[in-house]
Amino acid sequence: MKIALLRQPASLAAVCAAFLTLGQSQPPALQEGFVDVPGAKIFYKDSGGRGVPVVFLHAFTGSADVWEHQIPAFTRAGYRFIAYERRGFGRTVADANGPASTGVDDLLTLADRLKIDKFHILGTAGGGFVALDFALTYPQRLRSFTLLCSQGGVQDPDFAETIKRITPDGFQNMPASFRELSPSYRAANPEGVARWTEFESKNRAPEAVRGPAQPAKNRVTLAMVEGIKIPTLVIAGDADLYAPPALMRRIADRIKGAQFIAIPDAGHSVWWERPDQFNRTVLTFIAKH
Repeated sequence: MKIALLRQPASLAAVCAAFLTLGQSQPPALQEGFVDVPGAKIFYKDSGGRGVPVVFLHAFTGSADVWEHQIPAFTRAGYRFIAYERRGFGRTVADANGPASTGVDDLLTLADRLKIDKFHILGTAGGGFVALDFALTYPQRLRSFTLLCSQGGVQDPDFAETIKRITPDGFQNMPASFRELSPSYRAANPEGVARWTEFESKNRAPEAVRGPAQPAKNRVTLAMVEGIKIPTLVIAGDADLYAPPALMRRIADRIKGAQFIAIPDAGHSVWWERPDQFNRTVLTFIAKH
């Protein structure tokens, strides 16, 4: 595993240009629509174009809307931005009596229907469960894999015991903004907290259209993670209460050649709290692959 320091890329012209213009113009209008998959209609957003696709998977507290700080940076760098809402979230509609499916099955069908072959995948928190599962199942479809602030759905008993120690009884009853945003961010950016909370309050689909809970494709273990051969970036937030650096490093250590980065003074929503650092880190990484 390679541990990298955050630094400005020196030779990636497209990435640098993206950051020089960040905030100077409005992000592009995205195409929105639904893709039919067995038993559901998956809502997605797509910038279109011929750029290499980057597919974003939101957290359990998120939706396709939460990536507003990523859209300008990634599209200006020439990438095709795609985000979608998994079953049970946002505008996606699932049939309670439909066929059984997994998050991996839905993502594969979505990619096929959007006619994208190989793509970069990025999953945060609960979205990281599906992204890791997909990387294990269909590595031939991926250019790279970024796991962000996520426990990854790893099932090893000692890993699960560690999670219990860091999320004690009553933890899930705390406000989502407390659990998923760092104290520094909550203290310094009340407007950002309010915007994040607005997304969180609307992320769950109505119960009538959620459909059944989806199982994983694989029973993910750390030993299985060792089989990942695609370029991998693992990002942790230094103040993350769910997936602190010590936990995520256990995943990164199992993936040969994985790059591990801990972004300081950030919680479980690094992509929202520290978007400039996050975008620069991911763009520099995927530009190599």
